[in-house]
Amino acid sequence: MHCFLVFFFFSCFSMIGQVAAFTTRFYQPRSSLIIRTMARKAGVASPEELREFVQKAGDKLVVVDVRNPDTDVEPGDQKSLAVAALPDDSNRPMAISLIWDRNSDSMPIPDVAKETPMITHCGGGGRGQKAKDFLNANGFPNILNGGGPKETDCWAEYGTK
Repeated sequence: MHCFLVFFFFSCFSMIGQVAAFTTRFYQPRSSLIIRTMARKAGVASPEELREFVQKAGDKLVVVDVRNPDTDVEPGDQKSLAVAALPDDSNRPMAISLIWDRNSDSMPIPDVAKETPMITHCGGGGRGQKAKDFLNANGFPNILNGGGPKETDCWAEYGTK
């Protein structure tokens, strides 16, 4: 009887392991969005906040892209630049490129009215938050950090602006 119980015990654990391996390999849970949302960097606005902000701002919105086109200076920007190009005359008409300089912890001041609604972003939100804080300190009160192309749910709210 003892041998039977040991065999049964190991058989059950073996089957549980096979089910776990199958589940891990072939089942993609929908909770990955929740995990991604929880991994959002500090200060990045939620998609709902961004949607409301964009709607309220209308055509006054300015999107400030602080990524650096020189991937030797900012190697991390290479992936996000492949997903979403820097703004120019034909791409993202409401956006401007003002590079965040890590060495000086600053960026150029945008040539807009202080009350202009702005969304700052980089690749994933770190420099976007620094840019937001910098602009707030320089008298621009109406700013959200939009994260960047890595935050696909946020990017969907303003990425084409």
